[in-house]
Amino acid sequence: MMTTTLQKTNFFFIGAGGAGMSAIAQYLSGNGKIVKGSDRLFANKENDYIKAQLEKENIQCFLQDGSGIDEATEAIIISTAIEDTNIEIIKAKSMNIPIIIRAQLLADICESKRTIAIAGTSGKSTTTAMLFHILHENKISPSLITGAGMVSLQREGKIGNAYCGESDWLLIEADESDGTLVKYKPEIGLLLSIDKDHKELDELYEIFQTFQNNTQTHFIVNYAHVLAKKYSTNQSIDFGEGTLFEGVNFKQDGFEIQFDVQGVHCTIPTIGKHNMENALACMAVANLLGVSVKQCANALQSYEGIYRRHQLLGSKNGITVIDDYAHNPAKIAASIKACQPVAEKLVAWFQPHGYGPTRFIRKELVEEIVSSLRPQDEIWMSEIYYAGGTAVKDISANDIVQDLKAKGVNAYFVEDRIQLFEDLVPTLKDNTVLLLMGARDPGLEKFAKEVWGIVDSIKYI
Repeated sequence: MMTTTLQKTNFFFIGAGGAGMSAIAQYLSGNGKIVKGSDRLFANKENDYIKAQLEKENIQCFLQDGSGIDEATEAIIISTAIEDTNIEIIKAKSMNIPIIIRAQLLADICESKRTIAIAGTSGKSTTTAMLFHILHENKISPSLITGAGMVSLQREGKIGNAYCGESDWLLIEADESDGTLVKYKPEIGLLLSIDKDHKELDELYEIFQTFQNNTQTHFIVNYAHVLAKKYSTNQSIDFGEGTLFEGVNFKQDGFEIQFDVQGVHCTIPTIGKHNMENALACMAVANLLGVSVKQCANALQSYEGIYRRHQLLGSKNGITVIDDYAHNPAKIAASIKACQPVAEKLVAWFQPHGYGPTRFIRKELVEEIVSSLRPQDEIWMSEIYYAGGTAVKDISANDIVQDLKAKGVNAYFVEDRIQLFEDLVPTLKDNTVLLLMGARDPGLEKFAKEVWGIVDSIKYI
């Protein structure tokens, strides 16, 4: 079904550089629409690569000053992070141009396709990427709108978080953090996990219940997750312990996991038991599309991963550096546990984002880190990343560090992350994995590469 919005031709995205916004912009551009966009990131020369990537996808980029909005613009697309005081919002209103929330546009796109929506507080990006890879390898050419770049698509010169396929199927990463998940009415809905993140559990329950009610045909849940399990209506199509799609004999060897499903042996070039769960979720969905467990296992052998999800930057002199997007308590715990088998000692660094979110998860974050770290492991933190806007700055990353120290954890605070180059990196020893974690900050990719560059350049006697 074609909605009124999708019948428009000329779109302008405010905040086009964001992962969620850029994916939809690419999808529209790939389907013949005229797409333009702005971002305050474009004012910084260091972010020229973001502009270049978008422009390669036929998305014309502008500074966030209103210059890209004109009489031809038929719709302004924004995320919930864009405030009414934004100069481009003001201009759009003065010109009577419709302003559409990103989630509503994505909901409209979903209604025009046979949509599979992947939801949950953890694992969405990876599961979406794994499922895309499985379907693509098995000649089902789905479209893709997700939040993280797939390495396989990036190798083709793409941003990697969007793809215009040939079939009627569309895979989307359905986000609950701003409550917009309730707008989607997919043919197949997938619920991976429910943990406190951005919202209290009671509010999350309501959001996921509505998501389940809106799902048109099949709703699949992680039966191994205590809270997600409550949403099960048909255990025969669920995944996890006690279901048809249960993984057994899990083993991790370096950067490779192995397990068995229905007697089929699976080997995937990634780390962490949570990635077995993600793969099982994909198998449950793919089965509904006629793809067998054996076909899924064959495809996953060549899965290349996604940007900043346990991304191996390099290993030298017994020191391994890994970059990861983990940012909520459950994800941080899973990331730490996945990396521990790689080396005898783990040194983790984390940069929280947002004063409100950090304040909200403080208790759970401390609990998860305490329960995850081994006695020999360390956690380092730098100051909270501030992306702008209105915020009450009444909490510091050092408050988290002090909480951890009080519980006996080897925790350290370095306000400016550049200090790590002097305070931490030169002290790393053989048989250590350095795990870098954080989200939202566009400078994290460059920072991680700089850290690896120093590790790679250190001369050991």
